[in-house]
This record gives sequence, C-alpha cells and structure tokens, in this order.
Amino acid sequence: MADMSRYLFDNTDARTPDRFSVLESCYDHFSRRQLLLTGLAPGWRCLEVGGGGGSLGDWLAQQVGPDGEVTVTDLDPRWAQSRPHPPQVRLLRHDIVNDPLPGDGYDVIHARLVLLHLPERLDVLDRLVAALRPGGRLVLDEFDCTWTPPLAAPDEAAVSLFQHVHSALLTQLEKAGADPLWGRRTLAALTNAGLTEVTSTTYAESWPGGGKGIGLHRVNMQQAREGLLADGITDEELTRFYALLDNPAFVVNSYPLISTQGCK
Repeated sequence: MADMSRYLFDNTDARTPDRFSVLESCYDHFSRRQLLLTGLAPGWRCLEVGGGGGSLGDWLAQQVGPDGEVTVTDLDPRWAQSRPHPPQVRLLRHDIVNDPLPGDGYDVIHARLVLLHLPERLDVLDRLVAALRPGGRLVLDEFDCTWTPPLAAPDEAAVSLFQHVHSALLTQLEKAGADPLWGRRTLAALTNAGLTEVTSTTYAESWPGGGKGIGLHRVNMQQAREGLLADGITDEELTRFYALLDNPAFVVNSYPLISTQGCK
C-alpha cells in the first residue's frame, strides 16, 4: 500500500473492515488456489505484503506448519492484530515503498491489490524479486478496474449511472497514483523483472444488488466521496448509485482479479 497521504482507500478509515470482509469472502478462495500452485510446503518462509485483516497470512501458516514462517506486513496492522494468529505468523507495521524489506530468501512472496496503488510499483516489484530465494515464487493478485460491465439492469438509466460514477472513481484512483489497468500489465512486468515461468489466471463473478460483493462499490465511493464531489459527481447521483447497489435487478461483473506468478 502506498503512503497514506496518497492511498485513496485510507486504511485508517472505520469502513476499512468492510472492504477487507468483501475481499476475503469474494477472493480469498481464488488467492489460496493460486498460492497452492507455487508448491507451498511445510517449513517454507512466506512474505504477505499488505496483509489487511490477515486471513491469507493465517492460511499460509497452516500450509507451512510450525516449522515455517509467515511475515505479514501492512501500513496499519491493527486490523490483523484484532484477532489471534498462529505462532509462526509475524505481524509488522511496514511501508513497502519506504522501509527496508523485513528479510530475504523467501520461498513465496504474495501481495494482493498493493502494487496497483503505488506510483513506485516497478521499483517495489524489483525489490520483491530480489528478496526471493533462487527458485522462489512471486504471486501478485491485481484488479483490472476498468472491466466491470453491468450484466443486468432495470433500465438503461441505471447502466449509465453506474458507468458514470464508476468512471469518476477511476479518475480518483489515477489522481492518487494508482494504475487501474495494472492487473493486465502485471505479466509483462514480472517478465521484465527477470522472472521465468510467468503465468496469469483471471477470476471474476457476478455481483447482484444487495449481495456481499457489490458492497465494495459502496465502500469505495464513500471513501472517495470528497474527490468525487470536487470533480462534479453530485450527492443526488451518489444516493441513486447506492440505491442501485441494493437493487437485486441490477447485477454487475465483479472486478476481475488477475493472479500472476513467476519463478526467480
């Protein structure tokens, strides 16, 4: 995650657990499946960057067992600290852009929705690659934020409203230094960073109004509200947008999560 002065979705916000809850329920199963492809085994050393609520760190600990080690970093680790973790999990307050990495020689390094937000993403990528042991694997799970087509809607006005407000959110992300297209650029970036056996797999699902997943759009808009209003989105449009998210007749494609991994 970027420095809090730039990161659009500030992890000090009280709505942060709502974001983590959606990401864990909608995407953890896919991230776990991709991590298993690295060959995870007992005794491995793992680094989870931007670990959020810590769910994937705990799962990694189960895979590596008591002889393994899992380091989970975050700008604000208090959300992960709010629940118990296996003894082989170490939680660290850490800024991936400005702080030295907490170790090297890792068997697996994983980050989900971290580099997308960082203007320094390519520099961070090089540092992560350097921290792998020979044969170690880097796994980056990133969104393509631009491909969220409505799959069903009560009328064309609803489609237009969603696309209008969501487009404004993408502008806010870009202003904060994020790359909404980073998910589709990651495979080339890992290849350019010198990794081999680089592959990508994409996961997406339908998010109906009133469901768990679509709530991510509400949290995002609430946290970006100040910038949205400054750029011309009105409170009335946001009110209608939130009502749309509760309407079961409206279904949108989830953010595609593109998981890319490569071997050092």
